[in-house]
Amino acid sequence: MGIPTIDKDECTGCEECVEACPAECITMKDAIAIIDGGECTECSACVDTCPAEAIAE
Repeated sequence: MGIPTIDKDECTGCEECVEACPAECITMKDAIAIIDGGECTECSACVDTCPAEAIAE
């Protein structure tokens, strides 16, 4: 595993990953999700939740 990455071209800005993240380490900037790698617990909740499949491990 590892810290997930977000494909900025695929992210739709739906914020479902923000709500799903138990570590609360995902924020939005210009309608694109941003993961704080220092806070990420690598649980993959965001990967599993993203309807656009814009987040990968």
